[in-house]
Amino acid sequence: MLVGMAGVAVCQIEEYGKASYYADNFEGRKTASGELFSQDSLTAAHLTLPIGTKVKVTNIKDNRSVIVRINDRGPNVPDRIIDLSRKAMQQLNGIYEGVIEVRIERLTGP
Repeated sequence: MLVGMAGVAVCQIEEYGKASYYADNFEGRKTASGELFSQDSLTAAHLTLPIGTKVKVTNIKDNRSVIVRINDRGPNVPDRIIDLSRKAMQQLNGIYEGVIEVRIERLTGP
């Protein structure tokens, strides 16, 4: 555990694996947090991180990164660790590939 500014404990967890992004047919559906999913938001689904957690997702290939908020559960594909909104995947330059290798760093709790 690291200690951040003002003596607040900062728990930084890293994960490596594959990221994908939501299909368009999920637009407007309720997420696990109760909010409606939007491809234009910077949000993501993760199986275990608490809802509301902010994470930095970095594309291993080109080191581009984006900060997203976990608002849903998933992905439902065994070899993936996170599902991103289209906007987040665009910022990672991963739209054309569809699935990219990423590093996830936990920045905050809910």
